Amino acid sequence: MSAADPTGQQLLVVVDPAARRVDGESVRIARDVLSAGSVAKICLPDGPAEIARAVARRGRRRTVVVGDDRALLRVVALLHWQRELADAPLAWVPVGPLPAVSVARALGVPLGAVAAARAVLDGVERRLGLLADESGGLVLGGLWAPVDRARAGGAAASPPSARPWWSPAARTARTALALLARPAGRPAGVGPRLRVEADGVVLSDADQPLERVAVSLAGGLADVAVHPQGAETPLRCRARAVTVSGPDFRYRADNRIRGPVGMRTWTAQGDAWRLTLPRG
Repeated sequence: MSAADPTGQQLLVVVDPAARRVDGESVRIARDVLSAGSVAKICLPDGPAEIARAVARRGRRRTVVVGDDRALLRVVALLHWQRELADAPLAWVPVGPLPAVSVARALGVPLGAVAAARAVLDGVERRLGLLADESGGLVLGGLWAPVDRARAGGAAASPPSARPWWSPAARTARTALALLARPAGRPAGVGPRLRVEADGVVLSDADQPLERVAVSLAGGLADVAVHPQGAETPLRCRARAVTVSGPDFRYRADNRIRGPVGMRTWTAQGDAWRLTLPRG
């Protein structure tokens, strides 16, 4: 162990190309902090193929993603597809505009480059859950459905409410879910008609107009909130699997618009991945 490596940590730092374009200064700061406190191999890939090759050659190094939510999701999905996710320690330095790092806020990862890099070096590893759907899609933070067609102009669009769906207070699944489940000012009229099932039990049938259904993770299970139109409080339950079906609908998962689909089932997978988070 050298003087420049007081912790003995071996890191593979994968800097997402978008992060270098959007905020090169934060990237530089993160690299400096990580290199000063560890043996860090810095990887500057030009695209997904090079990212995949770098992660495949990580050896015993802990992979540190420098980039936004999509950058982290790309690496998590890659490891999940290779069936290596549960055994691959990860860390994250979020870099990007605030809407693009909503998952970081939900998980409690610091948003500043210095604080996030120090958390990589000094933090503690946590095992976290995720939601996996039947098409191979993964959700790390939470999701809600449906998203109005008129408002689903792009994956990076803001949710249809003035307040971000992942606020700084959303440090737990419960507080995050409360924000997700809050009505978003849908125009007056009949809400969407979706069928919602949790572990085979029907929570809402197609004859019941809904404001929305929101799903997050809690204790290794899916925490479900079904908000009937006009109701003051949502119906809540926890389940292993949640199915939403009905006329083609879009949904927002980890602050990205997905769909349209006629049916989607999300299955909770507890302790599915490992992420270094700040102590305390």
